Amino acid sequence: MNWNLALPELVLALCGLAILLFGVIPKRDMTFPCTMAVIGAFLVTGVLVLGQNEGTAFGGQYVADDFSAFMKLLTLAAAALSLLLALDWNQKEKLSRFEFPVLVLFATVGMMAMISANDLMSLYLGLELLSLPLYVLAAFDRDNPRSAEAGLKYFVLGALASGMLLYGSSLVYGFAGTTNFDRLADALSSAQGVSSGVIVGIVFIIAALAFKIAAVPFHMWTPDVYEGAPTPVTSFFASAPKVATVALLVRILAGPFGDVMAQWQQVIVLTSLGSMVLGAFAAIGQNNIKRLMAYSSIGHVGFTLMGLAVGGESGLRGVLVYMAIYIAMNLGAFAVLIAMRRNGRAVEGVQDLAGLGRTDPAMALAMAIFMFSMAGIPPLAGFFAKLYVLLPAVEQGFWILATVGVLSSVVSAYYYLRIVKVMYFDEALPAFDVRPAGISVVLAGTGFFTLFFFLFPAPLLDAARLAVAAIIG
Repeated sequence: MNWNLALPELVLALCGLAILLFGVIPKRDMTFPCTMAVIGAFLVTGVLVLGQNEGTAFGGQYVADDFSAFMKLLTLAAAALSLLLALDWNQKEKLSRFEFPVLVLFATVGMMAMISANDLMSLYLGLELLSLPLYVLAAFDRDNPRSAEAGLKYFVLGALASGMLLYGSSLVYGFAGTTNFDRLADALSSAQGVSSGVIVGIVFIIAALAFKIAAVPFHMWTPDVYEGAPTPVTSFFASAPKVATVALLVRILAGPFGDVMAQWQQVIVLTSLGSMVLGAFAAIGQNNIKRLMAYSSIGHVGFTLMGLAVGGESGLRGVLVYMAIYIAMNLGAFAVLIAMRRNGRAVEGVQDLAGLGRTDPAMALAMAIFMFSMAGIPPLAGFFAKLYVLLPAVEQGFWILATVGVLSSVVSAYYYLRIVKVMYFDEALPAFDVRPAGISVVLAGTGFFTLFFFLFPAPLLDAARLAVAAIIG
């Protein structure tokens, strides 16, 4: 069975059970020690991932390779940073309960299982293990009607997506005769051709995964859930689950469904175009930063899908680089949003940032870096992220996709630069409350990465290249 390949997931799950027991027994508040224990478990798991051997386990349902290692490390980093951001917020919002980090931990176990899935059944199990904690996290502020509504909306639409995934998987199994990715690749490359039933199944699977990354036209839940959920939960939603789902899309489309690329490529192209256009235009009128970030994330997903639509070594490498840089920019921006607290009350309007350049120059500078980077302005990391997906698109003749990408970047620059304008040129509002140490650490780390990425791009590019080679050979 070779179960020791899955040691990172097993260790993380056992740590979760131990921390759960640790949190239940004492009478005093155990949120801080449980959060630190979960972050420690993530570090241990990261070390185990780095030392993981390559191969398959559990009858071919689980695969470990350079690709899974790269995406798992990204997921663990995003989850750990999200927990750091949540510490002070949960305490001040009276949401300080030890179950929060435990839910994040089990969601991370699900994401890691998704990334290493080598079978449609293990894919579904990982996705559900991710989704169930996310439903609870969205409604974690249960006394707040907006949070309860966010949780309900996410649950209803998530259940629909799960049904679509199961239906698509059953079609693929019915027409191809297997759910294993390796055997599917053999079945779909046969001389007899591919039946239309398999193609319909693939479309349903893509639709279900598109829901998880909030790609058009399955984005409808995103603005309401992002706005209604507690802000640290939103930062988690916008980072780690997107990495895991993009990893899953890359694995199944470049792997077992790689030989029918002509059939699914047009679906990805249309989804990418729709996501970039909607993300650019729908955010223009938003005054709530969380809703603005929701539409921004839809636009960034469009760029990610551009690399997937192009395919090949350069396109998929662009996807991985884009995800790594997006995580840093996004979590940095959410760190600023979580630090926006005036007189003990959280604020989240664009106008609440007015005059931040004078009242807190360091935080204003960090936010300006993230906004310029998201707009794709050189030499910041966001420029290179977009460059690494646009260049393969141009080289492979995807002119419409590349043109829409460039134009949507120009449009989206309006609302990113508007935030910079409000911070530096509008009349100053009273200063925010003192920034917690955890938020300062996240701001500094993500800010330096975003600002100085152009000086040391080689380590990330080399790691992405090795990861892609594990998928396409």
